[in-house]
Amino acid sequence: MAQSHQDHIVVIGAGAAGLMAARELARAGRRVTIVEARDRCGGRIFPLPAAEFGYRADGGAEFVHGEAPVTRGLLQEARLSLLPLEGAQWNVEDGKLSREASQGMHEAKLYAALKDLKDNLTVAEFLRRDFAGPDYDRLRHSIERMVEGYDAADPQRASILALRDEWMDGRGHTQARIAGGYGALVEFLIAECRGHGVAFYLGSAVSAIEAAKQRVVVCCANSTAYDCDRAILTVPLPLLNEIVLPPSERAKVAAAKHIGFGNVIKILLRFETRWWIDRQRDLADLTFILSDARIPVWWTQHPAEHPVLTGWFGGPKTHGLAGLDEQELIEAGLASLAGIFGLDANQLRQTLVAARAINWAQDPFARGAYSYATPETRAAQAALVSSAGAAVLFSGEALYRGRDMGTVEAALTSGLETARTLLVADAGP
Repeated sequence: MAQSHQDHIVVIGAGAAGLMAARELARAGRRVTIVEARDRCGGRIFPLPAAEFGYRADGGAEFVHGEAPVTRGLLQEARLSLLPLEGAQWNVEDGKLSREASQGMHEAKLYAALKDLKDNLTVAEFLRRDFAGPDYDRLRHSIERMVEGYDAADPQRASILALRDEWMDGRGHTQARIAGGYGALVEFLIAECRGHGVAFYLGSAVSAIEAAKQRVVVCCANSTAYDCDRAILTVPLPLLNEIVLPPSERAKVAAAKHIGFGNVIKILLRFETRWWIDRQRDLADLTFILSDARIPVWWTQHPAEHPVLTGWFGGPKTHGLAGLDEQELIEAGLASLAGIFGLDANQLRQTLVAARAINWAQDPFARGAYSYATPETRAAQAALVSSAGAAVLFSGEALYRGRDMGTVEAALTSGLETARTLLVADAGP
């Protein structure tokens, strides 16, 4: 039986976008219900127990990227502090660790080509057009590794214009972590929502949304239904096609195929000591290592002294590990570290205290990590966020039209904008 409320909004998904939209609406006096498929809030923010790694590690989103004004504003409200990243970044080249190299003698030409670029090509098309031939092999490899590893994107699909804006404008800003992890921010938003009367229903996967005669019914797989005035759908892109929607919204969802969505495998390994420093003293300030190992990117918690290394593998090549279970991914991580540092994997395994491996493609309520822009993405976003008279509004990091798609800031901003769009529409002329 449907639960009926007057002037009622149902938010589907308790990730960053859903929590932010719910808080804004509830603060404006709306009656809000959050329906979440998982048994926890946070979505792709996934805090791990402090006892496991010695601090509240993040199994999902970890860093605050760029200016992030909405995130920083929330942190100020919550009295949470940011910890700027410090330390050095290293590369593994020809089997040797070295300080991160630049793009070498082609760097000036690359940035000149990016600055003058007018056509919205894919990254692969741009490299084939402007940097073909063996002289640019290392440059192409470096860019493709960055696109796949940092943006979890496919160079054959990712927009070079969008990435140009990110690379040339966004990366000058300091990256940071939140003291207490993103979980602390989620807890603040949950408390804010509850304080304004938001109702939470966890373990309730939405299977369909029906709309008729200016009423909306949100139907869950557990046979529960919620009668409301509007629904805000904040689930990750791959799940949109698994929810039965009214015809007008279904037509909008067709545009989502033009928004890229990548995967990430994240591996956290806690050791007895920070053995990498014992092995090589100039690694005392190590932050990131980039390599061509099977798990290619690793980082420390520097300047914190936790003996934890986090592995990161993003983009289309993660499909090659799709059949591995968690323990097999952990073993792949240990083997990769052994290769990078010239060690025996068995020795590393003997000093292992705790380990986690999260393949976000295998999460049934995510099916991947985050979105990225293709040349067709901006038009697709415009189609999805069109809300004139809509019974269902779409929100989430994939629909953020700023520079830093695929971030928590993008999700928070999208949730805030969606709520404000709804409130303005309801206010009328």
